[in-house]
Amino acid sequence: MNLSLYVITDRTCQGKRSMEETAEEVIRGGATVLQYREKAPLSTRILCEEVIQLRRITMQHRVLFFVNDRVDLALACGADGVHLGDEDLPVPIARRIAPDLLIGASCDSVESALRAQEEGADYLGVGPVYVTATKPDAGEAVGTGLLAEVKNAVTIPVVAIGGITPENVPEVLQSGVDGVAVIQAVVGSPSPRSQAARFRKLLNTKSLCTSLPRNKEKHL
Repeated sequence: MNLSLYVITDRTCQGKRSMEETAEEVIRGGATVLQYREKAPLSTRILCEEVIQLRRITMQHRVLFFVNDRVDLALACGADGVHLGDEDLPVPIARRIAPDLLIGASCDSVESALRAQEEGADYLGVGPVYVTATKPDAGEAVGTGLLAEVKNAVTIPVVAIGGITPENVPEVLQSGVDGVAVIQAVVGSPSPRSQAARFRKLLNTKSLCTSLPRNKEKHL
């Protein structure tokens, strides 16, 4: 399972490009994970149509596909996993509903990271590392020091998120994290493909290979 370049969709950042065009661009640039994140008040039918299209693209390119918040949509499109925040379904309940999905959990402290791991999360999204405008309610920046603390405290993969740019990737990687999650820096750039490739080069094809339960080996 390679979580090194984790790209998250954002309708407000992609400009005139369609969601599908953006997905193709970032994957061809080197994204190893695509996460569908939608905060606009769209109908469930429209959301379902979009995740099915994105799932088709990620399957063609053999890239992991996660859905933000919505376990039902993740199951509907056959996604690899779901990412859950503080206000979403608790990890144990999501696990009971969807035992085969990979489950990520958002954390902003060592305590919340340890709790998420104990509850059964497969990986953690820790942040915001830096100030970010993409998610106004993300809270105060936690810095790279916390990334290192969390990485040392848990045994599951850790992905850094929040305000990450090509300029600060080297500092982020010094914390030992397994990957970086980006939105604006890639999806909002004039050329998502070239920007993803720039991140890919900085990450130096850093890959994450972690042991998974047998029923999840399909995600490797």
